[in-house]
Parts: sequence; C-alpha cells; structure tokens
Amino acid sequence: MLDPALPAPLAGWFASRGWQPRRHQLDMLREGRAGRHALLVATTGAGKTLAGFLPTLAELIERPSDGLHTLYVSPLKALAVDIQRNLVTPIDDMGLDIRVETRTGDTPSDRKARQRIKPPQILLTTPESLSLLLSYPDSATMFAGLKTIVVDEVHAFATGKRGDLLSLCMARLQRLAPACRRVALSATVADPDAYRAWLAPDGDIDQVALVHGEPGADPDIAILLPEGRVPWSGHSGRYAAEQVMAEIETHRTTIVFCNTRSLAELIFQDLWKANSMSLPIGVHHGSLALEARRKVEGAMASGRLRALVATASLDLGVDWGDVDCVIQMGAPKGSSRLLQRIGRANHRLDESSEAILVPGNRFEYLEARAALDAVEEGALDADPFRPGALDVLAQHVMACACAAPFRRDELLDEIRSATPYSALPDETFDRVLGFIRDGGYSLKAYDRFKRLTEEADGLWRVSHPRFVQQHRLNAGIIVEATMLTVRFKNGRSLGKVEEGFAATLTPGDTFFFAGLSCEVERIDTEDLIVRASSKPARIPTYGGARMPLSTNLADRVRRFLAEPDEWVRFPDDVREWLEMQGRRSALPRPGQLLVETFPREGRHYMVAYSFEGWNAHQSLGMLVTRRMEAQGLQPLGFVANDYAIATYGLEPVTDPAALFSPDILEHEFVDWVERSHLLKRAFREVAVIGGLVERQHPGKRKTGRQVTFSTDLIYDVLRKYEPTHLLLQAAWDDARARMTDVGRLADLLDRAADTMLHVDRDRVTPLAVPVLTLIGRERVATNSADDALLVEAEALAAEAMRLD
Repeated sequence: MLDPALPAPLAGWFASRGWQPRRHQLDMLREGRAGRHALLVATTGAGKTLAGFLPTLAELIERPSDGLHTLYVSPLKALAVDIQRNLVTPIDDMGLDIRVETRTGDTPSDRKARQRIKPPQILLTTPESLSLLLSYPDSATMFAGLKTIVVDEVHAFATGKRGDLLSLCMARLQRLAPACRRVALSATVADPDAYRAWLAPDGDIDQVALVHGEPGADPDIAILLPEGRVPWSGHSGRYAAEQVMAEIETHRTTIVFCNTRSLAELIFQDLWKANSMSLPIGVHHGSLALEARRKVEGAMASGRLRALVATASLDLGVDWGDVDCVIQMGAPKGSSRLLQRIGRANHRLDESSEAILVPGNRFEYLEARAALDAVEEGALDADPFRPGALDVLAQHVMACACAAPFRRDELLDEIRSATPYSALPDETFDRVLGFIRDGGYSLKAYDRFKRLTEEADGLWRVSHPRFVQQHRLNAGIIVEATMLTVRFKNGRSLGKVEEGFAATLTPGDTFFFAGLSCEVERIDTEDLIVRASSKPARIPTYGGARMPLSTNLADRVRRFLAEPDEWVRFPDDVREWLEMQGRRSALPRPGQLLVETFPREGRHYMVAYSFEGWNAHQSLGMLVTRRMEAQGLQPLGFVANDYAIATYGLEPVTDPAALFSPDILEHEFVDWVERSHLLKRAFREVAVIGGLVERQHPGKRKTGRQVTFSTDLIYDVLRKYEPTHLLLQAAWDDARARMTDVGRLADLLDRAADTMLHVDRDRVTPLAVPVLTLIGRERVATNSADDALLVEAEALAAEAMRLD
C-alpha cells in the first residue's frame, strides 16, 4: 500500500498548530498518490477542502513544477475567493513557491489573459469560466499538464445544467490530459454511487474510490417559538425579529439565512429596527454589487460583523471561523440544505454547530420538526439525475469548435464519456450539429445562424471569426432575468434589480436595497438612479421558482399528521390545531389525498392537501381552475403553499375526483403550457444557452425587452413551421421538469383516484387556515398587509376552531 505520510513541510505545518491529519485526509492523499479518482463524503468542518488539496500540495512539494497542476471548480464565486484565502495562508506559512489564483466572471480581463499564457499551479474557477477557457486554441497547451480536478460541493452541480456543462468540460480535459485525476467533495450526498458515476470517465464507478469522513459532533438545533402562539400564516418568521436580535446579541457572529433575496432585504430591515444596541450587521445576496459583496465578506472574515443576513449565496463551504450560530428564517425546505447551512457555524468537526429554526406558521413548524428529525437520523434529500440538456450540449460543441476544428465521430465519443450524455443517440447529436450549422430548417436562410461549416475533409469549423467572439461574450448556463443596475448619481453601484420590478417604479418611489432605503430619481435604459432616503420603502421582488419542499420532508410531515403519539413533542397550540382538525374533519394518512370543501362568505372553497411543494401546486392550481371553468363551477382564483392548494369560486365542488384525474396532464397541461408564457420563457432560456440569441454584443448588452422580442419572434416561427425543432424540445423538457415539477404532479394525480378522501363541511377547517390566509395577501396594500393579514388569520382561526 502506498505510504500516506505527509511531506515534512506539511507535517510540520500540522504540528505547529497542534493538529493531526484526519484519517479521511490521509485516505485522500493515498488515493491521490495511486492516481485514482475519488469522492469524499464528509461532514461540514471535517477539512474536506484541505483533504482534496493534500495530494496536490504533497506532489508540488516533492516534485515542484510550473504550469497548471490542479483545477478547483466551485459553484459560487464567494466560495472560490474563500478557498483562495484559506489555501494561500498555509502555503505562505510553509514558504512554498506555489501560486493560487481565482478565475471567475469577476476576474479582471488582463489577469485572465495572463493566466492563459502563464497559469498558476492551482486555479480556482467555476464551470462557466472553465468552459470559456476551453474555447481558446491555446487550451490544449494550458491543460496538457493538468494532474487534478477538484469539484467542491459536487451536489450543487451534478443534477443540473451546470453539472452537464462541467461533465462535458471534464470529458474535454480528460482528452487533453489523459492522466488527469478527478476528485469531488460534499457533505450532503444521499446516493454516493450516483455521484461516483457522474464523476467517473465513462460512468465507471469502479474507477472512483469512495472515502467517508469521520463523524463529527451532533449539531445543536432548536426551534424558536414565539412569545405568544405559533402563527397561523406567513412563511418568513418576521414575527420573531426581536427574539432573533436577542440571539445575535448573545453570540459572537451569526448568519441569518433567508430563502429568497427579497426576504433577505426584508429581514435585514426588521433586524435593524430591533437592533437597540446598534450592533454591526450586514446583508449578502447575489444581486448586490461585487464591491458590496466583497466588503461584507471581508468584514465577516475579519470578525467586524455581529450578524449577516444572507441567501443561498453563502450556503456552500464558506469558512468563517468566528461564526457560532446559524439562524434559518422560515422553513429550510430540505434536510440537506439545512445541514449545509448549519455547517457554517463553528465549522469544526469536534464542536457542535448551533442552529435555530424560525418557522413562519404551523405547517412550517411541522416541517422544521421534520427537518430536525431527518438531520438527527442522517436522512438526506435524494438528488434526481437526468439526461444531459441539449441546449448545454450545443453550447459546449460551439466552445470546442472555437478552440479547434473537430471531427464528428471523435467529438461524439468524447461527449459520450460524460455520464449525462453517455446514452446520447447519433441522431440527436446530428440534430445538435445541424442546429449549430444553420439554425434548423426554418432558420437556415439567415446567415447569422450559420455558425458551423462541415468541410470536404470531414472537419467542422467555425464559419466566421465573429461567431467565436459572439460565443465568448454570451456563453453561460445561468440565465437570469434582465437586470438594471442600481446606482447613485456619483456612479457608485449598489447592485442589480430585475427589469420587471424596475418597470413598476416611478421617480419618487422608494425601495429597500443593500440595507438602504433608496428613492428613485430617474430610470435609464440600463440604470436605476437613486439617492438615499429615510422614507418608508417596499422590498424588491425577484422572479424564479421558489425552493421546493423536498419529498423527504413532505413525507415526514404527512407521517406527523397521522401519528398522534408524536404530538406530545409539539407546542400546545400546534397540538390543539391538529386535534381540532381530527374532530372537525380528518387528517390525511401517508399517501392519502385529503380534499375538503366548504362554503364561506358567499364563496365555495376546495382545499387539497397534497404536500408536493409550491412550484407543483402553482401549476396544479392553473390546471384545476381551468377544468373548473370548463365544468361551469365559476372559479374566482386559487392560492397555494408548500402543503396545500385552495381554489374558490361561486359554485360548490361536489366531485373533486373529476378535477384531479391523470388525463389533466395530457390535455389541460399541454394546452395551458402552450398558451401561457411558460413555454416562451423556457424557450428564451434555451435559446440563449444554445447560442441562438445573443445577450451581448461587443461593448453593448441587449435589454431584456430586446432579448424577449428576438426569442418570441423565433419561437412563433418555429412553432408554426418546425414544431420538432431541437430548442423547442429542450424548452419542453425545461418546462415539464424544472418549472412545473411535473414529475411530482404526475405522481400526485396517479394516486389521487385511489387515495382521495373527500370531506364536505359547513365551514372552514383548522388545517385550511394557513393556506386560506394567502387570499387576503392579494388584496391588501403593502403598508398595512401584516396587520390586515393578522386580523384575517385570527378571524379564520376562530371560526375553524369552534366545536359547534
């Protein structure tokens, strides 16, 4: 067996800190010296990142070399910067001649150019930046000596489009550097073999060693209960601002996690109002300017902040040693995500991470309790793998062509060595090539779509140099809504808000952003010019799907409802709520679909408790109300949360089974998607990713309206003349799988007929109160919404909890 002993400088560095390398770190060193690919699954704080880099450091100590040795790929720019800080320190302490640099979208262009000519030994990057590097002709030289690829937080990549791109990039790197070794790291992998298959060249999991980390101390997690009763409505936990501030006061440094950017801005304002001690607190999310994010990250790293309100922008791997408490506002939506966030506290294997959950309502209390149980049992959320996306494949093929001409069969073999594309049919690959060659049958008359040419010698080449520049300006997998930059008159940028939100503003309006109240002075094409204000303000809204409730937690909440013996663990008011529901109506058994109907104030309500998540329920609401309209039930609307969907109309629903039959996905679903903007929005994304429509020209970026106009025009042409076009297929795949959670919908509808329990009552039931209060949110002005919703919730609750 290979000797895992550390080189003297590394051993001395560990000893100088009174540390011993952990067993899994030495195991990773052993696998590295054997040249084997490896997946490390270890809890947060176990030194995963150092374990991933140990073979690199050992080899560069024992056999110093210039040129790129190790490529570290991160899901977040902030994580890459954090790793650089924590990796450079030991390298400097040991006096090693090893350069470590980052390359992301934030890296200055002159440094990017220099890195291609004289790369560091260790380069920290993202999938998108790596793909761009591979589009240059000199990439073959740059990566020829590559020894290791380290994929951190692999669970954040593998199952999505960024994972598809990274897998294709690794396939290209393996061809350029055949001896290159792949390493992946994660704390939250439910199915290691699936990730080993994704990581392995050609999907052969036997090539990938599985290394398990040592178990750490159990986390210390509590659910914060309000000083009064657990709220009936809401999903943010805003009621607890003063209690959260009290926790911040008693800890060294606290991260307060929120599930959306809008909520992060709102919670920051609530905490600032409750901050009687004027403690330094900050806010961090992906829409803030780079300068603002770097400033707050630096302040956290140096211990100058007592609290930071953050979103998923800091979920993964960021190591700030002085953080001793994590607070989750609202329910976590998944046990894996909760574990990631908890791990930001203490970040040491032998010390418990302290976390506090702040549920927004009674259902969220059950979800929080379910999440705690799942964490205690080590039950993680499953990550569904699927075939690679075709728009991503088209982008990658164009990147390869930008680097050098290619032969069709050679490139296809390389692509099939990437697990998401291992079963790619010849015919589908030829359709991808045809799409890049001329745009497809309906678009081939236009020269601007003729990006590739097949020459007589069998080589595929880029048709014109302008297409190379076009690709590099527009490549990327993350297609965000078009943003406007929020600026002061002096030019200082605060960050970005979505164009749709900016369109609702006029001069004089105010909104909270980056922790400030900003008053709009004027709106330019790409900028929102503001000044600081003390006026009351609204919160920016951002599009995109909400975090779905995981099936793991949904199943656990269902079990809670069916097991009264568990209720002794719940607060009195939550237990009374469930007990009264059992007396007044019914509690659904696991797998059962409970549907309640009742009248109230001249309307007829139907509430279905399906627990399939907000995204799926939004789609289901659209479909069910369309079917209700066809049946003459005169629906007025619907509302949904993660646990239930409620429709309301002028006529009673007497046969809910007819509304939930599986054929709704064959008829109403297809018709609804094609008539709604859902498919157009999906097409817009795949058209941008696939390179059909550019977001950016040299020196100028298209506005969102310009991109939308271009894609909508092409969409209408393809729908009419070429409905089987590759990108329409890709858009349908996106619309079905990602935007509507159609898989969960299909499961729900398949079981509805056999498991539905219909209960008709004369008034609202206790279980219906949380979702019905959402109806009030639609008609209440922003400034008085909270007070009015509280009154509405209490009135509904009083009615629901009466025994007569």
